[in-house]
Amino acid sequence: MNTHVGEQGTGPEHREFQAETRQLLDLMVHSIYSNKDSFLRELVSNASDALDKLRLESYRDKDLDVDTSDLHIELEVDKTARTLTVRDNGIGMTRDEVVELIGTLAKSGTAEVRRKLKEAKDAAASEELIGQFGIGFYSTFMVADKVTLTTRRAGEDVATRWESTGEGTYTIETLEDAPAGTSVKLHLKPADTDDHLHDYTSESKLRQLVKHYSDFIAWPIRMDVEKTKPASEEGGEDETTVETETLNSMKALWAKSKDEVSEDEYKEFYKHVAHAWDDPLEIIPMKAEGTFEYQALLFIPSHAPFDLFMRERQSGVHLYVKRVFIMDDCDQLMPEYLRFVKGVVDAQDLSLNVSREILQQDRQIRAIRKRLTKKVLSTIKDMKSQRPDDYRTFWGEFGTAVKEGLLSDSDNRDTLLAISSFASTHSDEEQTSLAEYVERMKDGQEQIYYATGESRQLVESSPHMEAFEAKGLEVLLLTDPVDEMWVGSVPEFEGKTFQSISKGEVDLDSEEDKADADAHRSEKEKEYADLLTWMSESLQEEVKEVRLSSRLTTSAACLVGDAFSMSPTLERMYRASGQPVPKTKRILELNPDHPMVTALRTAQGERADDPRLAETAEILYDIALLAEGGHLEDPARFANLLGDRLADTV
Repeated sequence: MNTHVGEQGTGPEHREFQAETRQLLDLMVHSIYSNKDSFLRELVSNASDALDKLRLESYRDKDLDVDTSDLHIELEVDKTARTLTVRDNGIGMTRDEVVELIGTLAKSGTAEVRRKLKEAKDAAASEELIGQFGIGFYSTFMVADKVTLTTRRAGEDVATRWESTGEGTYTIETLEDAPAGTSVKLHLKPADTDDHLHDYTSESKLRQLVKHYSDFIAWPIRMDVEKTKPASEEGGEDETTVETETLNSMKALWAKSKDEVSEDEYKEFYKHVAHAWDDPLEIIPMKAEGTFEYQALLFIPSHAPFDLFMRERQSGVHLYVKRVFIMDDCDQLMPEYLRFVKGVVDAQDLSLNVSREILQQDRQIRAIRKRLTKKVLSTIKDMKSQRPDDYRTFWGEFGTAVKEGLLSDSDNRDTLLAISSFASTHSDEEQTSLAEYVERMKDGQEQIYYATGESRQLVESSPHMEAFEAKGLEVLLLTDPVDEMWVGSVPEFEGKTFQSISKGEVDLDSEEDKADADAHRSEKEKEYADLLTWMSESLQEEVKEVRLSSRLTTSAACLVGDAFSMSPTLERMYRASGQPVPKTKRILELNPDHPMVTALRTAQGERADDPRLAETAEILYDIALLAEGGHLEDPARFANLLGDRLADTV
């Protein structure tokens, strides 16, 4: 929590940064990250966003008294004082918004941020951290000893000044007079080329940085520059004048054809629009004409954002109408499972006053979304076939999110199944596609076998796997939480249905072996009929039925569900989310060839009234539950029962 002294409005308040923010600032102040130049991109990008928002606000609120005739970004240099100021006349911020901005990292914090900060010991690690947590404003402390932010929200009378040296505290105060917009003044550190710290008061350096990082920004980026005219007469003095120059071209990249834009320009635009520090894995330019006209420039990142699976996250696609910014997180343009896609969509026929509520009902937006989704999925499909290394990177970062679409997007389900990859017993290292699985299926195999669980190790060691391993049948190993959901709702792939190895009856015998297997099974069922009836009654509170198993080869017992029952993992997921789920009774299957089971059958036949036999049946059930990674309701009782049995054998 921030702590402070002084009262708001009576002078500067002195506050302490949150612990996570202090760690981040320390990383920035002492940064060995080589690309310190990119601080300017972050500040210019923030200023551009502020100008976008002011213009949009002026369209929507006709009573807002603001001048939007000359919206721009200004760079101001003081070589003597060694300061660089980035100023805009955009929307500005209130005092509360400034405090919230400074607390951004702490808001998103949690143990994940702290863990990453502790691990960031070198340049590569700090670059990864910066890219994941989107902490652009703090990058100013890589180049500045002190940062002063002055801002006034459009339509408000008072302004706010925030200042910090990045050493754990900051001051914040209310000002009575300041221009609308925001200025960030950097008190620059001395230049140090060995530390990749350049002279950011140099006109040529600033020109180079704006051209490299921010040439496409839609607003003019201006700077006063000195011009020298040679003396008109020999022996006279040169004449020096100051002129205001616009440093950027202001051309929208999404409006250009692909051959007009360089790879570096695309990369820098991606970093601007996504507030990212990594390079994109894929660039997707689009242009649609006809009934619905729009231009789009989309990017698939190379790293997943830290908040990919957090509820409070922003969508990645910006909506423009005729190059006028509308909103920076238009969640109607991309389905939830593609929320990691970044970029811009510029629609030609929408109203500038369009709201989120209107977007949800807008026929044109739905049509654009449909086309964008198909384009992104087809791009991923091409990546999978043509650039397998990039695809592996993509799937490792975003595969879990993409699989959510198998539940929610039935229109594109076939494509989603085609681009998905899964771990399987075929390989310890490489994942497999469903098409590759089907190619390897044995003659007569009609089902795609799968197992779900919390980890590969847990699933592979499950008793349910034994018969499949013995017969050399490949099993998909599904360990993401979303796998529990989609696999029950997808009917088939290329005519092959999905079959859980832990549900229903399993018949793995070939046609030639079937007759012998049925005869053997029938004989065993007669032998074990009394035991099965007795155990079903003894364990009636826990299980639906006790029967002999055709899926066990070495374990004594396992628990299986009905063909359409909910898996234990899915039950736990629902309960963890606060949703009550009735307990599902499952089926206990016994291995008739296991010594423990045969001994229990013999003992039950000889001394059916022995109360210790019921305890043995209970131990057998608990062992089956533990073997699949389940949780015992009474671990202490299990330990006592097992301890007593072991004592009898010593």
